[in-house]
Amino acid sequence: MEAFLKAEGKKINVLYAHNDDMAIGAIQAIEEAGLKPAKDIIIISIDAVKGAFQAMMAGKLNVSVECSPLLGPQLMQAVKDLKAGKTLPKRIVTEEGIFPMETAAAEFPKRKY
Repeated sequence: MEAFLKAEGKKINVLYAHNDDMAIGAIQAIEEAGLKPAKDIIIISIDAVKGAFQAMMAGKLNVSVECSPLLGPQLMQAVKDLKAGKTLPKRIVTEEGIFPMETAAAEFPKRKY
């Protein structure tokens, strides 16, 4: 991010980070460049970990899309259903969400990771 920000003639409107830690690192570089993250550059990240919610509550991250590591209960239910002779769907969709900064404060207490 630092290199992109230093490149002449490059205007960055939106940053997509494929995980929250990458976004948090980019936020630091954006601030060091004298810009305001989530205002001068829209920032979208993946994972929705507590650190992302803290960044959103601070007004530095626009949105985090959940990629939940809490798949155990859903997987175990599928195993139990299969063992009980039930037919499983061809596709099981993980229960996840999209969290814009406006919802971060309300959702933060519910975060398990």
